[in-house]
Amino acid sequence: MAVDRLMGILAVLLREEQVTARDLASRFEVSVRTIQRDVDRLCQAGIPLRTLRGAGGGVSIMEGYSLDRTALTDADRGAILAGLRGLDSVSGGGYYRQLMERLPSSRTQAGDDCVVIDLASWYGPLLAPRLELLKSACADRRAVRFTYCAPGGDSVRTVEPCRLVFRWSGWYLFGRCRLREDFRLFKLTRMLDLEVLEETFPAYPLPSPITPVDRVYPDRITGVIRFRPSARWRLIDEYGGGSFTVESDGSLLFTRGFPDGEELVRWVLTFGDQAELVEPRELRDRLTKTLRNILSKYDR
Repeated sequence: MAVDRLMGILAVLLREEQVTARDLASRFEVSVRTIQRDVDRLCQAGIPLRTLRGAGGGVSIMEGYSLDRTALTDADRGAILAGLRGLDSVSGGGYYRQLMERLPSSRTQAGDDCVVIDLASWYGPLLAPRLELLKSACADRRAVRFTYCAPGGDSVRTVEPCRLVFRWSGWYLFGRCRLREDFRLFKLTRMLDLEVLEETFPAYPLPSPITPVDRVYPDRITGVIRFRPSARWRLIDEYGGGSFTVESDGSLLFTRGFPDGEELVRWVLTFGDQAELVEPRELRDRLTKTLRNILSKYDR
């Protein structure tokens, strides 16, 4: 947008004092003529710019005129940079990089790299274009259609997209599902055949996309699992150091609520022979049957 570019040019001039029109055109990916028009607009807005032609020339803010450069502290700048770098890690374009360029330089660069946020995933190169596509659909209020893969099977969904949400180490689309007639979170990695439709939908009040954890993973069943000491690192990694007690023989006793028995059995199986399901008893029988079925595949 022209307004964004004007603000960007002003930020560059505050930081670097004098820049050539050709350099500005390269940074903002426009023509030199467009930059010249932007300089005229800034002058008309009351910003006294000076243009010098020839070698050593360029565009600069006239001496004696100043803008407040202290609106952002170095700590503020570092925090904003960390957020922009995180968004840039999953961006398919250079928009966030240009925003970083517009930030005024800090007196010291020491705090700028203290926090690194990488929002990319193993999903690889398909994530960035999908995010950009859904971001545009949210901004334009255009419905999207996709096949959604879930434990209960695949289903075709038409959704009115509202927000892109990064949560639980993954990217989700928050929107109104026409099939369920309610707002839902859809994980981007489970979407197939995503397409943006021509039809639009009106703006309406939105509930919070941050669904409480107890609604997504309700504690409907309590599992008691005994782990070998070798599984300690993973229990700490997933649930914290206070999630288990150490038994007299060194084993770790873990008690926690799960949404259903299938989720509990599936999680215990990921530990291999490091875990023993103690309770509920009926799930021990189901786990035993599952293990026998697995064993039969290899006995063949």
